[in-house]
Amino acid sequence: MADLSERQEKILKTLIEEYIETADPVGSEALERKYELGVSPATIRNEMAVLTKDGFLKQPHTSAGRVPTKEAFKFYVGHLMKEKELSVTDEVAAKEKVWDARFDLDRLMKQTVKALAEKTQSLAVAATEGGDIYHAGYANILQLPEFYDIDITRTILSLLDEAKTMQNLFGKCFGEGPVHLLLGDELGYDFLDPCGMIFARFKVGSKKSGALGVIGANRFDYAAVVPMVRYFGHLIEELGQNL
Repeated sequence: MADLSERQEKILKTLIEEYIETADPVGSEALERKYELGVSPATIRNEMAVLTKDGFLKQPHTSAGRVPTKEAFKFYVGHLMKEKELSVTDEVAAKEKVWDARFDLDRLMKQTVKALAEKTQSLAVAATEGGDIYHAGYANILQLPEFYDIDITRTILSLLDEAKTMQNLFGKCFGEGPVHLLLGDELGYDFLDPCGMIFARFKVGSKKSGALGVIGANRFDYAAVVPMVRYFGHLIEELGQNL
């Protein structure tokens, strides 16, 4: 991947955030009109052409606008976005939702995926090394335009019934750090190019481990979802000390 200039980074950041919000391909006029980039639409267009050549953007056949590639989303998460810090109120509310289940791993996992789905408005999934799969929040993804495509929705929902498949997905690791991203073809299935998965691994005591995350459109609100997934992973580890 090419090194980006400060101006290219600013354009890429605003384009990604606009796409996350709208789900529509983004054109130079929209960026110039809505964001104070300090350059003309022609300059923005030229920089977008360079970003496309360098693999950060792609142009859908039916649109003049551009959409981010998986490389762009990963660059955004790693270098451009400012994480939204969880407030103490958010942390207390999250802990309250799972606190009563802290002595029973099965119940703890069920409560955790339910709370994570609610907090992120995504489909939350988890798996333990014993092959148990947990999920909640189907209705959340059905509201996203990406999932109006029945092939995409059918593929995602069928994954949840296959313990081995979920274990394999959670076993993949792209990038360092506690939170991992799988986007588009990294999920390993047809039709899932506009989809993504954000997850964190956890250990419960000295013997049990697993992973927890969310599945949705690849245009997650990363700044909010990444710290939320990380926090719930830590919460399982913290409460799991009682098991």
